Amino acid sequence: MELKSSYKVRFNDCDPLGHLNNSSYIDYMLNAREDHLSQYYQLSLPAFHRQGLAWVVRSHEIQYIRPAFYNETVSIVSRLLELTEGHLLVEMLMYDEQLQSPKAVLWTNFTCVDPQTGKRKAHTPAFMELAGTMDVHPEDHQAGLAERVKQLQAQARAHAA
Repeated sequence: MELKSSYKVRFNDCDPLGHLNNSSYIDYMLNAREDHLSQYYQLSLPAFHRQGLAWVVRSHEIQYIRPAFYNETVSIVSRLLELTEGHLLVEMLMYDEQLQSPKAVLWTNFTCVDPQTGKRKAHTPAFMELAGTMDVHPEDHQAGLAERVKQLQAQARAHAA
């Protein structure tokens, strides 16, 4: 199942030239991931927090491919690339509205923590069982982000032909 949603690029998220600010790409994509979890899996981050699970960002790796502009509608797709006992690697892709032209790729590594202590912890067996029902795409990150960008650009060229 492809998790996707659309967003309109807002004026206050843009630079004076009407380009989406670099940091706003991350905000849009993280917000989309939260929306996807809610919409497609009926998962709530506050509910996990109450169960003693939270995630902090350990790292972001992002590649900007094409600019997103003020008032443009963009589509964002998110996917789970890796799941272990203590972390998640999530890919978020921003495209044009028709999902034809990639604009940015974000890989975010989340570490599981106890919200009471802020210390690392292992995912609970219940969470691992739930996460095991989600599509995981490990093949797309083995060669690295630069290769992933090349793959996405080749797909876009093939679709345009």
